[in-house]
Amino acid sequence: MKINRAPRLAPVFSCALALLASACSAPQVVPPPAPQPTSRPAPPPPPPAPAPAVKDWRDAPQTAGDWRYGNGTAQFGPAGSALFALTCNRAARTVSLIRAGSATQALPMTVATTSETRPLSASPAAPGTPQLIVALPANDRLLDAMAFSRGRFAVEVNGLPTLYLPAWPEVARVIEDCRR
Repeated sequence: MKINRAPRLAPVFSCALALLASACSAPQVVPPPAPQPTSRPAPPPPPPAPAPAVKDWRDAPQTAGDWRYGNGTAQFGPAGSALFALTCNRAARTVSLIRAGSATQALPMTVATTSETRPLSASPAAPGTPQLIVALPANDRLLDAMAFSRGRFAVEVNGLPTLYLPAWPEVARVIEDCRR
């Protein structure tokens, strides 16, 4: 019996031929990965919303800070600075209202209390001193209104933030010092 080996070799031969053909063909080119989008910086956050306008100055939040008293002067503001001050000049029997800020000419200042609102004119202090000053007679009713205002009073000067100040005992102490 004669064994025919040709049919068995045919599949092996065809596989070998296929491998040889694939090895000889041009290499398959794998496309480069798609470019990743470059990361952009995040857009800046939107600016904070402006503080809601208050219809009545008595509803506005109190200005940050505390009153400090010494030598006939009460100063209000954060530690180490004074946004507003009351000072007694005993010789002249006046109480000066002093607002931190600069100006080249007198500016309107308005003081509002629960019982009185008064327009004043604040003059710039000496050159190099960033203050605006109003001097009132020690017996002026506005000073009493500031000392006894229900909880707070407001000081407004054109071009500067309005101050909402607590009516603490330091205010009355300066006034009383000047009336003695």
